[in-house]
Amino acid sequence: MARTESTMLPLGTKAPDFNLPDAVSGNSISLATFAGKKALLIMFICRHCPFVKHVQAELAAIGKDYADRELGIVAISANDAENYPDDAPDRLQLMGKELDFKFPLCYDESQETAKAYTAACTPDFFLFDGDRALIYRGQLDDSRPGNSTPVTGKDLRGAIDAVLSDRPVGSEQKPSIGCNIKWKPGKAPAYYGI
Repeated sequence: MARTESTMLPLGTKAPDFNLPDAVSGNSISLATFAGKKALLIMFICRHCPFVKHVQAELAAIGKDYADRELGIVAISANDAENYPDDAPDRLQLMGKELDFKFPLCYDESQETAKAYTAACTPDFFLFDGDRALIYRGQLDDSRPGNSTPVTGKDLRGAIDAVLSDRPVGSEQKPSIGCNIKWKPGKAPAYYGI
């Protein structure tokens, strides 16, 4: 597994719009789906990555813990399903059901949404305020596969709690680390460095 850091998109960047199918419900999901929410969390994940598997129970817990709050959540998988069939929509649907996700799990077949967000790894987290300006990007917490640090979600949860409580989110943010997004052959974006 290639350890890849998130690109750390500049804070204040406006959330690019998207229109993607939810692998579980089949519904189309876009920024408008979350209109009126005080904050929006966009997570780039996949099914096969050991970094995601390491934190997937915490991702499900975040979905449950904030289900009745003013936080919209959407997960997006952009991996090349032809070469990584475990990340195909039918497998994502299974993942969403097995983990009882309380948020949509969308499939970005064109990979254009991942590129718009400069997503680089799985997991990669982007938290936006009510104006859909980026206020947090980076890691869930300090836990990684193979280290002894427990998965708590403290970094991401701290940012979510701050924005929901009208407190500033600290600008000292650590990049997420995970498997690189599996770009289709010849489709890796310039920011990806290859």
